[in-house]
Amino acid sequence: MQLSKNFSLAELTKSEIGLRKNIKNMPTDKEIQNLAVLAQTILQPIRDHINQPLIINSAYRSLLVNAAVGGSKSSQHMKGEAADIRVPNMEVNKLIAIIVQLDLPFHQLINEFDSWVHVSIAPNGGKPKKQILHFKG
Repeated sequence: MQLSKNFSLAELTKSEIGLRKNIKNMPTDKEIQNLAVLAQTILQPIRDHINQPLIINSAYRSLLVNAAVGGSKSSQHMKGEAADIRVPNMEVNKLIAIIVQLDLPFHQLINEFDSWVHVSIAPNGGKPKKQILHFKG
């Protein structure tokens, strides 16, 4: 199922740890709706602007997959509202600058370990906070 021009449901639900541990990672209809909003309002505009692949490290995570990766108990990944992304050969801070420049409706951008950007939409369709954070662990 395509959620936007370049992003599919399969891509946004893929989980290496889920596959290794035989954990199902299937979202509900509401979580699929959230993933579609994320793909259409954040991920696709970034992809269109940079005109190169946007790598999804992690997007939707079931409760069990989230626990297996050590995710926050309140992670927006479990609601289909967040993705961890990167662009090959692009610094994380440059990717963040592009997202800000595009004035996308992000809720949070988190530079995680200078390796990827956690990007989320506002919970429950609310107003995005446009918060930018840096996490080094």
